[in-house]
Amino acid sequence: MSVRLRAWLNRWRRAWARALLFRIVFGERDAGGRFLASTRISPSTCIDHPEGLTLGDHVFIGHFNFIDASHGVRVDEGVQITNFVSVVTHSSHRSLRLMGTAYVQAAGAGRPGFVSGAVHIGAWSFIGPHSVIEANTRLGKGCLVESHSRVRGEFPDFAVIAGVPAQVVGDTRETDASWLTRHPEWQAHYDAWAAAGKPASAPDRADPTCASR
Repeated sequence: MSVRLRAWLNRWRRAWARALLFRIVFGERDAGGRFLASTRISPSTCIDHPEGLTLGDHVFIGHFNFIDASHGVRVDEGVQITNFVSVVTHSSHRSLRLMGTAYVQAAGAGRPGFVSGAVHIGAWSFIGPHSVIEANTRLGKGCLVESHSRVRGEFPDFAVIAGVPAQVVGDTRETDASWLTRHPEWQAHYDAWAAAGKPASAPDRADPTCASR
């Protein structure tokens, strides 16, 4: 095969894969059938037990993520889950080491070391690449999880979360404040969702008082 032909074939193959396997388009339905016009999920993301996944609108879930919703996962409005993220609601490795093949026949409390619990990711939070969100975790609204973090437990609103195991290392409102200083037309919008959990209407971009700032 000639170099020119291989180049054409590779380009065609990438275009085909992107169109069918990796292109992310707007529009999803939650487990209850509600249409979410602005939510996007990559076809390369694996969702186990999708009936246990509760989604808000304006959610973005990128490439090569794994979401185990067997014990309940709630992703609120505006959350961004980037790439190569795992969200898990159970852990069986301790039970398997203890029980071996007997694990399959046992259930519930009969599996020592088995961990399970729901995950809740608050509105307008960001989950960085290669992070793990473990069972029994709740993130408040406006959180930022830095890449390669292992997250377990309860975290407050606007927490910057990082590390293995993850800890609170900052507050997203601090960096947001510098952006709002430069773009004060968004202050009322920001204050409204930060207080109530849902963004207010966007400022009128045609308003000359906004455009002049």
